[in-house]
Amino acid sequence: MATINPVIIPERQLINGTHKLRIAVRHKSRTSYIVTSIILADPSQLKNGKIVKHPDASALNKKLRAMMDLYEERLDNIRNTNIYTCEQLRDIIKAGPSDTEVTFRGISNEYVSYLLDNNRSSYAKLMERSSRYFCEYCNGDIDMQDITPVLIKSFADKLKKAGKTQTYINTILSHIKVIVNKAVSDQMVTYTIHPFATTKILPAPVRDVSLSIESFRKIMYSNPERKRLRMARDLFMLSFSLGGMNLIDLMNVDFRKEDVSYVRTKSAGRTQQENRISFTMPENIKKYYQEWIKSDGKLDFGYNYTYHNFSQYVSYCLSLLAEELGIEEKVIFYSARKCFAQFACDLGMPDGVINYCLGHSDRAKGIIRYYTKIRSQQASICVARVCDYVNDPDKYKPYLELRNEALMMRI
Repeated sequence: MATINPVIIPERQLINGTHKLRIAVRHKSRTSYIVTSIILADPSQLKNGKIVKHPDASALNKKLRAMMDLYEERLDNIRNTNIYTCEQLRDIIKAGPSDTEVTFRGISNEYVSYLLDNNRSSYAKLMERSSRYFCEYCNGDIDMQDITPVLIKSFADKLKKAGKTQTYINTILSHIKVIVNKAVSDQMVTYTIHPFATTKILPAPVRDVSLSIESFRKIMYSNPERKRLRMARDLFMLSFSLGGMNLIDLMNVDFRKEDVSYVRTKSAGRTQQENRISFTMPENIKKYYQEWIKSDGKLDFGYNYTYHNFSQYVSYCLSLLAEELGIEEKVIFYSARKCFAQFACDLGMPDGVINYCLGHSDRAKGIIRYYTKIRSQQASICVARVCDYVNDPDKYKPYLELRNEALMMRI
C-alpha cells in the first residue's frame, strides 16, 4: 500500500544550512520525494507531520495541509497502484490528472529535478540543455500533445542544416525522446503516432580509444616526476586494474579493504534491481594508490576542483603523459576501461563476465540469463588474469596465437 507524508532529510540541507520540506512517497519498499517550496531552519521544526517552532507555523501548516489533501486525493484516485513503480507513482501524484495541461518544459524540469535528487548532475545538465534547445526551436514551451513526427523531423533537419555533427544531433534527439517517453509511460499523454515514428536515432559510433599492449605498458611502467602526471598514471592504472571502473566510482573506493563492491553511479537508480559489482582487489596495485590514500581509505590528490573539472583535468594530464611517452594513439581516461574490455576479450574471457566487471547488463545472453548468474569469483579471476597479462604478455603469446588460429578457422 502506498503512503505519503512530509519529511525533512537532514543530509540534503541547502548551502545556507536550511532544509526543504519534502513529501515522501513510499511504495513497494522504495521511497521517492516531491520537493516543496517550504523551507525550515532545522529538522526539529517538523514534528509528527506538522511544522512547529517556526514564526509562520500557522500559515505554513495550512499550506502543507492543503498540499497533503491534494496529493492524498490524487493517490486515492489511482485505481491500481501495484502496476506502477514508486517513482512513477510519485510523478503521477505530483502531476495530477492527465486531462490537465502537460507541457514539454514541465515534464523536462521535473525529470531534471529527479536526476539532481539522485546525484546525477552531469546527465541533468545535458538534459536541461537539450530541452532548452528544443523549446527555443518551438518559440517557447509546447504542450506534449502538440509534439508530432513532423515537428521532431523538422527540428532534426534544422540541426543538420546548422552544421551539427550526427553524434550531436543523436544526443539532443535522445534526450527529447526520453522526455516524450516519460510522459507516455506516466500516462500524461497518448499518441496515435509516436513523435519519433519517422525519425530514427542512429547509434553513436564506438570510440576507438583502446590502446595496443605496447602503448599500455608504456603508461604502466612510466615514472613521471611531475605530480599531475603521476596522478594521471595512477588513476588510469587503478581504473584498469579495477575492471575499467569509472572515475566517479574510483574516488569512492576504500582501498583498505581486500574486496571491491559497488554499484555504478552512472546506472544507480535506473532499474529496480541493483546491479552490484564485486570482486577481489587485485595484487600489486598498492603502488598506484599509496601516495594518495587518506585515513578513510579513499583517494585525495589535494585539488579543490568540482568533479566535472577534475575529470577534465585528469584527461588533460593523461594526454600530456601520452605525449611525453611518445604514444601516438589517442589516450583519454576512458581508454583504461576500453583496454580492460579488449584485453579480457583477447584472453577469451566470457562476454557475461566482462559485462559484469564493466557493470553492463547482459540482455543479449538470452533465456539462459534467467538460470545462470555471474558471481564475484568469476569476476575476480577475470580481473586477475587481465592484470597478469599486461605484466607478462609473452607468457600468454602461445595461447593467443592458438586462439587466433581457432577464430580464423571459424570464419
